[in-house]
Amino acid sequence: MTDDEILIRTREWVEKAVIGLNLCPFARAVWVKDQVRVVVSRARHVDAFLDELDRELDLLAGTPAEQIDTTLLVHPTLFPDFEVFNDFLGIVDDVVVEHDLEGVIQVAPFHPQFRFEGTEADDITNATNRSPFPILHLLREDSVERAVATDAGDADAIVERNMQTLRDLGHEGWSRLWNKS
Repeated sequence: MTDDEILIRTREWVEKAVIGLNLCPFARAVWVKDQVRVVVSRARHVDAFLDELDRELDLLAGTPAEQIDTTLLVHPTLFPDFEVFNDFLGIVDDVVVEHDLEGVIQVAPFHPQFRFEGTEADDITNATNRSPFPILHLLREDSVERAVATDAGDADAIVERNMQTLRDLGHEGWSRLWNKS
């Protein structure tokens, strides 16, 4: 796939699932203001991908939220196996700490085979974090805190609401979402 095709599929996922199903109640505001940076990585190995993560963390931390509020770092091929990707997240957390950004930027993982601990692979609630490609979502903690406060709920309530949304939608509804033209 070309970078443009990857960007199109990623944007479609954001618009149909993340915003369309209201899985992230504060995504629409930054999306319509064009404050979401979407970057396709073509790193050929983990070290090069970590270099890109370094650059994206520095860029996000050094750029006003009005310009870039959040970043989606997408890698279409480096992490085909979810377990490998999931193990890699520990390194990602260490990188955030190395940049002195703990409590400033958090990273949320998305993957085509995402699986919450304690769930079966086919549990529809896993779809809340399933994306067309492996993605590291870099979020400003203060933006998340403001958004959760204005949503009149806490993060746990949002997670539970998302899981219920997917249960209500079911596997057939999730499939129909992606088969629409």
